[in-house]
Amino acid sequence: MFYQTRLRTITLILALGFLAVYASFGSYFAREIVIEITILAILAISLDFCAGFGGMVSLCHGAIMGISAYAFTIMSVKLGLPSVPSAMIGLMAAVVFSGLVGWVTARTSGIFFIMATLAFGQMAYTFFFKSRWLGGDDGMGGIDRFDLSWLGVDMNDALVFALFGIAVLLLVYVIAAILLRSGFGRILSGIHSNENRMQAVGINTANHKAMAMAASGLMAGIAGILAAQHTLYISPELLIWTVSGEVLLVVILGGIGTLIGPVVGAIMLVMLKHELSNYTDYWHMIVGMVLIFAVLAGGRGIFGQIEYWLITRHPPKTQHLPPAREKDLAGGKAAIKGLWRYHGHP
Repeated sequence: MFYQTRLRTITLILALGFLAVYASFGSYFAREIVIEITILAILAISLDFCAGFGGMVSLCHGAIMGISAYAFTIMSVKLGLPSVPSAMIGLMAAVVFSGLVGWVTARTSGIFFIMATLAFGQMAYTFFFKSRWLGGDDGMGGIDRFDLSWLGVDMNDALVFALFGIAVLLLVYVIAAILLRSGFGRILSGIHSNENRMQAVGINTANHKAMAMAASGLMAGIAGILAAQHTLYISPELLIWTVSGEVLLVVILGGIGTLIGPVVGAIMLVMLKHELSNYTDYWHMIVGMVLIFAVLAGGRGIFGQIEYWLITRHPPKTQHLPPAREKDLAGGKAAIKGLWRYHGHP
């Protein structure tokens, strides 16, 4: 069950504030880093939605992001549609593909689910890699950014686009939090905890898992549109399985099942990658050691571990029942004890 605690809200505000300040006062390169972080964080939130709260660890989220980017580019570049309708079609393509993956794999779990999603992702990658009409391994260019000139906003400005990415990240987080706090989110958490029990009470778990994948695909599709808008170029490299692997690493590093953890993980991974690469070519090993430490520390990730420490050191105060409720509770206990003795028990 997802709870938007005070700590998670404060962490979200600090993370988005850091990105906004870093983009506003940093160089052009700093703004490019912020955009990279926002895209990775959105994709990581989408994976945490289905993996952390639904138990569906997917290795095709990179493919979902890539399909959205390709559908958007086909509509806008090949067919000449405006950017906004093209983006809507791109999101629909992501939802349809992820929903199909969820429907086919709904009755699998564990390693079988992981391998099935990997197979779907590799099939999508191969299709775009071999398609000459879509540029093959050379990809496609000629993408235009959203035209918001009617609002006086120049999306070609690096700072404006970085702030736009931060706003989209906040929007995706809010959407995910609302879904997880809804009845659907509670059912999804119940399926993750005990799928057999949810089936016993009449819940169609297969349909809910497919819908969860579709909702996750919508968020991953948003990351794909933003990625296409960022580089103004797409290629099959967006769909390769290592992209999904990196996103899974981010989720684990930040804290799976926390929703804010993936944002923290994305900031840490990208910042470590760009800062450490200035000093050593072996930055991957340092990031790997950080990940190993995060796992061995309890498997909760960086944010998850901090949250766990704070909860164990400062547990929430026990709420006492009002006097009337305490009286009712005492009466109930006395009645149960009387029935117990009536049936011959001491």
